[in-house]
Amino acid sequence: MSLSLRRFTDARVTLGRVGDAQPVAAHLAFQAAHAQARDAVWSALDIPALQAALPGAITVRSQARDRREYLLRPDLGRALAPCALPPAPGALVFVIADGLCATGVQSQAAALITAARPMLRLPIGPIIIAEQARVALGDAIGQAMGAAAIAMLIGERPGLSAQDSLGIYLTWAPRIGRTDAERNCISNIRPGGLSAPDAAAKLAWLLNAAQNLGTTGVALKDDMPATPLLP
Repeated sequence: MSLSLRRFTDARVTLGRVGDAQPVAAHLAFQAAHAQARDAVWSALDIPALQAALPGAITVRSQARDRREYLLRPDLGRALAPCALPPAPGALVFVIADGLCATGVQSQAAALITAARPMLRLPIGPIIIAEQARVALGDAIGQAMGAAAIAMLIGERPGLSAQDSLGIYLTWAPRIGRTDAERNCISNIRPGGLSAPDAAAKLAWLLNAAQNLGTTGVALKDDMPATPLLP
């Protein structure tokens, strides 16, 4: 059973025991993973590299002045610092955001956008790179640009088995004040989880369904046919 479980998850299951305690190796691995997760929260985007991969991308910031303030004041991470953004009426706007861990965003965002482009019916507006960003910052960006929809590619909270996970939050008709119930989320995008091409296909399905329905969130059910977990 233990070998079977390990095929499906990176979680700390079936570690064994020595008396009433974990084996020393498992305990030390836990401590190392905990330290890596704490460090990952402080990671930053390499913006020049992203701009090289995505020419024409525009950089914005939240109202959080630095990483410490971002972590202590989530509200500031949801508010857009003053900037000039081009209009993108009727378009999908991709926002690449550091979130709570920039590592997975840095390595996967450009490839995911490239994979998604041919599958989307909506035109794609300028790509935005957002620093010190929370999910709701996309609402302010989308409202300022008049976008039809926002796809926020954001670093997910690092865990003890993953410090490279990317999430996508899709919001139709974005505007300040939208709630999480009005979004659809695609989570756990990383080499050990959902692949970038599969996430791109899921995003395209959800966005095309949102365009037909005129909304995202709880009203939009993910009925995309599933693929087997293992071949």
